Amino acid sequence: MGGVNNTVPGSSNSTAPTSLGSVTDFSSLIAFFFTFGALRDWIKIFLFGGALESLRRLGLYLYRTFIDSFWITAHFDEDDPSYNWIMLFLSKQPAWAKAREVEVSTRSFGLNSSAIMVPGEEDDKELSLLASRKLAYLPSPSMSYSMWYRGRYMAVTRVQTQTGYYGQKQETLQISIFARSHRVLNELLLAAKKQYMSASEHNISIYVSDSSNSWRHVASRPKRNINSIILDPGISELLVDDARDFLESKAWYSARGIPFRRGYLLYGAPGSGKTSIISSIAGELGLDVYIISLSRAGLDDSALSELISELPEKCIALMEDIDAAFTQSLNRDAVSGPASEDGKPAPPGAPPVPSTSRLSLSGLLNALDGVAAQEGRILYATTNKYTALDPALCRPGRMDIHLEFKLASKYQAEKLFSSFYLPTEEEKKVEKDSGATVDDAEEGEEVEEKDSGYNSSASSETDLIPPSEKPTFFGTSHRKQAPKLGKKQVAKLAARFAENVPEREVSMAALQGYLMTYKVRPYEAVNAVKDWVESEREARLKKAQAAAADSQTAPSTEEVKADS
Repeated sequence: MGGVNNTVPGSSNSTAPTSLGSVTDFSSLIAFFFTFGALRDWIKIFLFGGALESLRRLGLYLYRTFIDSFWITAHFDEDDPSYNWIMLFLSKQPAWAKAREVEVSTRSFGLNSSAIMVPGEEDDKELSLLASRKLAYLPSPSMSYSMWYRGRYMAVTRVQTQTGYYGQKQETLQISIFARSHRVLNELLLAAKKQYMSASEHNISIYVSDSSNSWRHVASRPKRNINSIILDPGISELLVDDARDFLESKAWYSARGIPFRRGYLLYGAPGSGKTSIISSIAGELGLDVYIISLSRAGLDDSALSELISELPEKCIALMEDIDAAFTQSLNRDAVSGPASEDGKPAPPGAPPVPSTSRLSLSGLLNALDGVAAQEGRILYATTNKYTALDPALCRPGRMDIHLEFKLASKYQAEKLFSSFYLPTEEEKKVEKDSGATVDDAEEGEEVEEKDSGYNSSASSETDLIPPSEKPTFFGTSHRKQAPKLGKKQVAKLAARFAENVPEREVSMAALQGYLMTYKVRPYEAVNAVKDWVESEREARLKKAQAAAADSQTAPSTEEVKADS
């Protein structure tokens, strides 16, 4: 027992000198370093400098916080529509006329040319007629400008940065307002938006997707009167009324758990007015048009889904020629193999058609009504080959209304002729102010009997073309005016014109192109339409014969194998 008690204290005492020695050595090392007088001074300077820098940063932070409390800063990205609002608003401010450094630009920010002008340009009538684009002063990149808005100091900075693999320029606009309340910023935004909307009141905005898969505003087009689109009776009214009813039925869809989407499939002959009626509907309902190009390079399933999910709630999404988006038919039941340009299977032995599209049919279907599909939008799809589409693409929920656009009827031909030669309300007003007279209805028949069909009160002898001679030019001169005809006179000519146009044989686009060549010669248009129809038939026959000959001369599979 005594041996054990002596061992434990001995073990503890054996480690004590080691610990004590370590502490003593460290203290000695510190004491050794402090024997250098310069080191003590360095430590004092380090501590003093650190404290001074901390105080400087704290003071700067407090200063910036204090100053920022008096400023409101807003940033506007180029990809956002608000960027165009502000740029248009700034270009119209009188302060830019006095700026010492500006960027001179012809950018219209999606508006008509008259929306932005250099001060005084609108007064120069000759310059306004010659110049197709108007000049505007814009903030120069990387420059700060000072101006006043409603008694508030405002600083404007436009920044350009290079982004992406190819170094694309990205613009950002920064506006700082000396104010503590957001009231001034709200007034600025509302004023800019109101000015932009007022300038674009008679236009529709067109958006397309770029290579970075973002929507970009590319143009604005004047709204087209729905009555200027000549279709068979009831078609225009059906489309407009159905779309308007859809936009007003959001609560109805929500209460019944139905996705708030609407799709229209317009199919039929080329040149029958499918795209034109869509543009008119957009103007009638005040909606912007977002063009989805399924054949865009680099577009795949995920990119398409992202594009459609980023559509605004109320807009028109347009997919033109949806049947031509794929090199193969949009039908899962179709025979696999390369397809020709007309959508039909290529002849045996024909070389494969190269494919640049990475978009699949299932990806398109999921983008239209999948989980990420946008609601509130109206989808219009056009095609010339209705039978080439897969039934899954055409089912209700994706394409709710299918509407066929046929070749021109006699009714359409008559209405088109009348719209060409009847004076508009604006033309009537100009004629009334100038004192010019229009042939009234009672004199119409007499004028037509005395007229040979090649003369008019506004024509000269140089305009006459003998009946036995063929015109040697295509198109019409805009230096002459059409004869002034009364309503009954135009109606009678339109009826004669429609009689010579076969039912459902030529397209409305072809008829319009024909009438454009006789823009100021209504009588010649009536007399020559029969020959024009015959020439169109001959042209179609030759084209069909050439296509048949090409298909017969294509090598067969056996011939290709023999050659190989």
